[in-house]
Amino acid sequence: MSPEEFRRHGYAVIDWLADYSARLESLPVLSQVSPGEVRDGLPAEPPATGQGFDGLLADLDSVIVPGLTHWQHPSFFAFFPASATGPSILGDLLASGLGVQGMLWATSPAATELETLMLDWLARLLDLPAGFRSDSAGGGVIQHSASDAALVALVAALHRVSGGATETDGVAAGRFCVYTSGQTHSSVEKACRIAGIGTAALRKLDVDPDTLAARPEHLAELLAADVAAGRTPALVVASVGATGTGALDPVAELAELAHRYGAWLHVDAAWAGVAAVCEELRWINAGVELADSYCTNPHKWLLTNFDCTAFWVADRSALISALSILPEYLRNSATESGAVIDYRDWQVPLGRRFRAMKLWAVLRWYGAEGLQQHIRKHVALAQEFASWVAADPRFELLAPHPLALVTFAVKGGDDPDETGRRVLAAVNASGKAYLTHTVVNGRYAIRMAIGSVLTERRHVLAAWQAICELLPGED
Repeated sequence: MSPEEFRRHGYAVIDWLADYSARLESLPVLSQVSPGEVRDGLPAEPPATGQGFDGLLADLDSVIVPGLTHWQHPSFFAFFPASATGPSILGDLLASGLGVQGMLWATSPAATELETLMLDWLARLLDLPAGFRSDSAGGGVIQHSASDAALVALVAALHRVSGGATETDGVAAGRFCVYTSGQTHSSVEKACRIAGIGTAALRKLDVDPDTLAARPEHLAELLAADVAAGRTPALVVASVGATGTGALDPVAELAELAHRYGAWLHVDAAWAGVAAVCEELRWINAGVELADSYCTNPHKWLLTNFDCTAFWVADRSALISALSILPEYLRNSATESGAVIDYRDWQVPLGRRFRAMKLWAVLRWYGAEGLQQHIRKHVALAQEFASWVAADPRFELLAPHPLALVTFAVKGGDDPDETGRRVLAAVNASGKAYLTHTVVNGRYAIRMAIGSVLTERRHVLAAWQAICELLPGED
């Protein structure tokens, strides 16, 4: 593809994306295709000769788009939001065009130094502890996802608690333990499997039935019992905005217990953490100054395309010691000087994309005020939605909802849980909205997660009306 061909087709792609955004509201939120339908719509064999890009865009319209669940749809209320904005898309395009592989400072100094600065900027915007910034013993890095953040936190914790023995001796089943709430994301369990300590190493903390936050008393009991049995506490994970309910764990109390037993305290604030860009919501940072590591996802609720997880550590030496391997082919004078950051030592893979470019584009385009306006709008919409649920005797709220996630259930009737399942399935099948579910204290619950860039009040109201209209016995 020549530069002129790239220019022509590039304009066509940008036009297509702009048109897609403009027509999103007319599409069903949840894909309506059957399994295998997308594959059957495309040739079974690869082309023998090159084909024009126009044909690809035609197939995109006729085959791919019908097979998409539209995460950017204004009536997408499932899981958590996945931002895609103009500035971020353009930043990602620039990164793709530059084709940088930023594994070392030496392989592109600008990629490393921009990322370091962006994590410092974001730490300031969220009012995170100064110890997480690069001018301290800590620092930040962009990970692929909060799952990667949990894994590298665990690897660093195991390295630290073992005194570095895991480097050569590995881990022994039954030796180390990890603790987190039953509300915490499943990535913590997966991290235990990948790190080699297994699911049996994971301890699930009981939660308060009202707040759904982890109970420190239970953590204290589990820590004491494991130590008495000769096991070593390695990691405690506190959730700030748990996936199912948005629960907020008491970080300070969990951190105090973790540190008493020499364990690492990681805070998973994947969805909720970015809310701290608003001064009135910075109460969610309570206790974070005691954390060994912290992560939040700009790619969820802060207008930045996937993938972009911001991960900070209070002591970068612990992380680097656990993950750094320096073969001869990577040796260079900048690394050996000790004056630079090599982000390959802060993650699992060696290679890394220039993800800081899209974060830079977002922070420059919106500024602090634009980011705050975005968060405040969704919090206000969620509070209004919760007021509708609370005022309707057919429903009940099942969890606190201080941010933009509302968890509620159908009540009354012979089997309210089954009714809730049927209502949610009908709403999703209608294409009018897309929501997901969880279980709270044994109850089937519907989650309303507000966060799409395009969502307005009318979309939230339409979703509520669809839910109400699909209740059995309703006209």
